[in-house]
Amino acid sequence: MSDLQRSFAKAKLAGLPFNPPLPPGTLLEDDEDERELIPEPSPDDDSSSASSASSASSTGSTGTIRPSPSKHLFVRPKGYDTGRHKTLDPLPWSDFFSQELYLERFTPNAKLTHHVYLTPPGPKGPLFVTHHGAGSSGLSFAVCASEIRKALPEAGILSLDARGHGETTYQRLKHGTQTPLEAEDLKADWVLDLNLEVLSEDMATAVRLTQAKMGWAELPGLILVGHSLGGAVVVDVAKEGKLGNAVLGFAVLDVVEGSAIDALASMETYLSSRPTTFPSVSAGIEWHTRTRTIRNPFSARVSVPSLLCPTPITLSPSAPPLTRSFSPTMTSTLSSSSTTFPSDELINPLIPSTSSLQPSRRTWTWRTNLTTTSPFWHSWFLSLSSKFLSAKGGKLLLLAGTDRLDKELMIGQMQGKYQLQVFPDAGHFIQEDLPAKTAGVLVDFWRRNEGGVLVLPRKVGEGAVIGGLKKVGDVGEKEVGH
Repeated sequence: MSDLQRSFAKAKLAGLPFNPPLPPGTLLEDDEDERELIPEPSPDDDSSSASSASSASSTGSTGTIRPSPSKHLFVRPKGYDTGRHKTLDPLPWSDFFSQELYLERFTPNAKLTHHVYLTPPGPKGPLFVTHHGAGSSGLSFAVCASEIRKALPEAGILSLDARGHGETTYQRLKHGTQTPLEAEDLKADWVLDLNLEVLSEDMATAVRLTQAKMGWAELPGLILVGHSLGGAVVVDVAKEGKLGNAVLGFAVLDVVEGSAIDALASMETYLSSRPTTFPSVSAGIEWHTRTRTIRNPFSARVSVPSLLCPTPITLSPSAPPLTRSFSPTMTSTLSSSSTTFPSDELINPLIPSTSSLQPSRRTWTWRTNLTTTSPFWHSWFLSLSSKFLSAKGGKLLLLAGTDRLDKELMIGQMQGKYQLQVFPDAGHFIQEDLPAKTAGVLVDFWRRNEGGVLVLPRKVGEGAVIGGLKKVGDVGEKEVGH
């Protein structure tokens, strides 16, 4: 361009009005009607997973922007928020269940109030009864429950909080009365009984109490579903016949005897490295997602709040040192054992402080102290594989990896004694990481076993086998009686 042309262009531009660039995400008024809302995130979305990068083009992925038909092709839709606080807001249980029940029962020495979440089944629908793992709650099945209802609208879901978890409470009473023990009568070394037999009796009792509360003349067909510790509980319930012939089948999620017992050796180390307090519920949700303990943020928003409770403030002259706390402001990459010490906003709740007058400065801690459950760990999983294979009813095992199979289960699977499904993209919390896929398998499992007939995969030699494992749905079926 010559000097004459350049001077002419500058003169022309100088005469035009100055229009500053619009802020990112701004639309002109006449284009507001052309915004397209982003759909709800997929229940199985794993936005924190490194492997999810390949799915970034999916319109169901969180944060995906659909081009607008207007000239503003890359404008974010109205209501889109990239802020952390928006996506970490807790979700209420009522978005996933129709009601919650508090079911009381008395023993000679205690009052136990079972807390359950319930969506009743239709006239001919089954009831999926779910039991969570240690340290978790009934809301770990919340998103999966809604997905079951989508796939099978007649289905009901009963998701319970085990004793010492969620909102199920245990109150010690004076023997033979309904009078609570006085403070001086409470022994400091007392530990809540979490033996497997006690937990399985609790589960059966919660089902029976729900039946009485709802006025059901008889129980609907039951599919018992247990995750981790809950898997051991449902196997025990089925093995001992505590719910009779109402049980059509049971499903165990990501727990087998061998690997579970092996993992106990490192459990105390893991628990000692976790944060003991959080400055807020949202910070607890963030810790679970950033450490990939739960890979689905949508599920974490409903399940994690029930795992936490306000840290109690005790005025004690012998206060312990400052505890490990998770700070949501950290920017470094976290592992499941990463911790940070709190700022001045995180007050040690055991030190006398004026912070007790400021609720907004309270911290949150774990509702269930898993360390106190250590005396029961080994007994939970002892003989689990043999009990699983010999219990009456249809059997389903969902795993996050085939390496979790022990020898006894491998042989049983080759003999066609149970249905196996593997989700290699999921973490330990299969029902939270992939709720829609888990729900689909559970509904299909019920359909295979409704009517009192067990439907198992074919034995080795009768169908295709890939790497020693049958791909569920790809092989034929055979029917066997109870």
